[in-house]
Amino acid sequence: MSDPDRSPPAPVSGPQAHVPNAMSPGTFARALLAPVDAAGLHAFRIGFGLLMFAGTVRFAARGWIHQLYVDPTWHFHYWGFEWLAPLPEAGMIAVFVAQGLCALLVAAGVAYRPAIALFFVLFTYVELLDKATYLNHYYFVSVVALLMIALPLDRRTTVAPTWALWAVRLQVGLVYFFAGLAKLRPDWLLHAQPLKLWLAARADFPLIGGLLRRPEAAYLMSWGGAVFDLSAPFLLLHPRTRPFAYAGVLVFHGLTGALFPAIGMFPWLMAAAALVFFPPDWPRRLWRRLSPRTCPPAPVLSNTSFPARPLLLAALALHFAVQLALPLRRFAYPGDTAWTEEGYRFAWQVMLVEKVGSVVYRVRDPGGGRERLVDPEPALTAQQAKQMAFQPDMILEYAHHLAARSPGAEVRADVFVTYNGRPAARLVDPDVDLARERDGLRPKPWILPAPPRP
Repeated sequence: MSDPDRSPPAPVSGPQAHVPNAMSPGTFARALLAPVDAAGLHAFRIGFGLLMFAGTVRFAARGWIHQLYVDPTWHFHYWGFEWLAPLPEAGMIAVFVAQGLCALLVAAGVAYRPAIALFFVLFTYVELLDKATYLNHYYFVSVVALLMIALPLDRRTTVAPTWALWAVRLQVGLVYFFAGLAKLRPDWLLHAQPLKLWLAARADFPLIGGLLRRPEAAYLMSWGGAVFDLSAPFLLLHPRTRPFAYAGVLVFHGLTGALFPAIGMFPWLMAAAALVFFPPDWPRRLWRRLSPRTCPPAPVLSNTSFPARPLLLAALALHFAVQLALPLRRFAYPGDTAWTEEGYRFAWQVMLVEKVGSVVYRVRDPGGGRERLVDPEPALTAQQAKQMAFQPDMILEYAHHLAARSPGAEVRADVFVTYNGRPAARLVDPDVDLARERDGLRPKPWILPAPPRP
């Protein structure tokens, strides 16, 4: 990787150290261990901590702790994490209080590593409790928090290794790139779906509501979104295009956040995270311009480098191998994965589908007994029922729950889903006994193909 802000020589004294554009493996390794001004990474840490504190307060203030983790009598589990369960009410409140305090400590840079590690554990624990609450920005928070454990960002730190800067840039860049790659599909590019549906519903939006009703607006935003996501990390890296690219980041995320408030804090997280593409000393430059007398002096970057830590570097390599594999795994599944949901989560497939479904189970008692119909909605929260109705692995898990209540029973499902403006169609083979099927990473043959677009 290379930084266009940087010149070819190896690390030298000055405001920042650089990764040369072309080098041997040994020189490349030394460049990654060279020191850079940590000011930009500290700004990233402060922004992340403050946003996480605000998000925690917002979550509690809206009553979502009770609504999502205390009130439900049933929770949908992630494969491999079926053993996780919510704590009693007092315990869940304590988790969120501790999470908020950890976020403040991270922002302050006090007890940084224990604070970010505990924040990661608490936040990820909460997000693993119920699959129905999955959002891309929750996953982004967990991934970034995990990465930040490796970063030396205590408030007393004035310099950081170059690899730390590039690790954050790579993580943020992968989100943009894979979000753009996911948009290269016929529904998004050729039919402007689901934006055509969503924008038409925002005709009352101030100033531009009338324009949003026009089909051209949906196509413009669909193509513009794909181009923006695919190009953003590269444009942010180049000094000549960076100011324009970051202005585009603010406009893009500001508009999506205003039009689609259901996506939560994701736009603001990405707008703050994109600042990491600026030169590593950008906060110091800004401070010096606003108040030169109070700006602390830039650290002197010597020719020495940070020590190589093989285990840490191996852990980072594994982290990014997983970050590449998870979005790419959808290509290993047959059919339209936006319909089947296979390989869909943890892959930065952002705002690609509009689905509404209905589920009715047919439970046949053992020995060919009577068949009864079961509507799952009364036993679930509105959020759980909505999400389960079009996600096959959740439909399967609830079928197992029904089978466990009637040992030996057969459980089949009538599931109809509307998908990006298509007529309702069956999602699950109604003749398959779901009680005998197992969840896992392999393709699920009982998921029916996506309906063709009329």
